[in-house]
Parts: sequence; C-alpha cells; structure tokens
Amino acid sequence: MEQPNITCYLKPTCGWSEGVRAVLRKYGLTWEEKDVINNPEHRAEMVERTGQMLQPCVDINGNMLADVSGDEVEAWMLANNVVSATNAEADAPTDQPCAHEMPQSQSMQFKN
Repeated sequence: MEQPNITCYLKPTCGWSEGVRAVLRKYGLTWEEKDVINNPEHRAEMVERTGQMLQPCVDINGNMLADVSGDEVEAWMLANNVVSATNAEADAPTDQPCAHEMPQSQSMQFKN
C-alpha cells in the first residue's frame, strides 16, 4: 500500500495523543505532528480546519478526523483501505484519556 499523507494535531503529553501515535507506529506510518499546546499557530490552524477545539485531530489524505482516539483512527484507516489488518500490537493504550483526566482512586472512610 502507498504511504498515506498524515498530519496530526496533538498534545506533547496526553493519553489520547499517545494513542494516535501508537496506532500510527503499529502500522509503520510516518506523519507530520503539530503541537497544539506549545505552538499557538498549530492550535489556531487545527481550530480553523476542524471548527472545534478538541484534539487529537488527524488529517489522512485530506480526510479530517476530529477529536478522535487511536482506536477510531485505526478503524477509519481499516475501513477506508489506508492500511491492512495486522496482528501487531500497539505499544501504548489507544483509547485512554490524559493522566489528569483519569479517575483517581479514593480510600473509603467509615464513620463510627
């Protein structure tokens, strides 16, 4: 298969962003990464192109997938014959929020 043209609008450290990267690595794909946290121009470009402010956003051959998980990117690529199914495993979780969005475990407090 021909290498697709992929541009990703991602955060440097985020579970959702890392999930997208993991899927792209799983299939041996290359991509242009645009940091939407440290580069306000990239964030503005993402908002202009998608009409929304949530990330990750992934453009594959001119098809914009907005606010997606790695699982959603993989499903789209398979459904649109961008990649072929593989038994390879992703090297990171592909559908997980950023660490600060994860539920915190709490101990139970009992009253006497």
